[in-house]
Amino acid sequence: MKHPNEYPILKSARREALGAIAMLVIAAAYSITVCYQFGYGRDPKTLTYVLGFPDWIFWGIVFPWGCCTLLSTGFAFLFMKDEDLEPPTSTTT
Repeated sequence: MKHPNEYPILKSARREALGAIAMLVIAAAYSITVCYQFGYGRDPKTLTYVLGFPDWIFWGIVFPWGCCTLLSTGFAFLFMKDEDLEPPTSTTT
């Protein structure tokens, strides 16, 4: 529902919150799926290491957290914007 006198900062905050929530849901779904698929019920003899981490931990936790850090930085510098905090003014005179 759009309101004619809605604060621009409210629209911006909604957009930014939806972007952040979407990133959170995607990262959580990826992490849970990868960790479950490659971590549970696995023969310990097949375990390999990536940068000192067991492979399922690296690909299920370290990798997505690193990607989220980069995406959050890009999100903050490219997607988010400053808004004027002044209330909307009426144009009727």
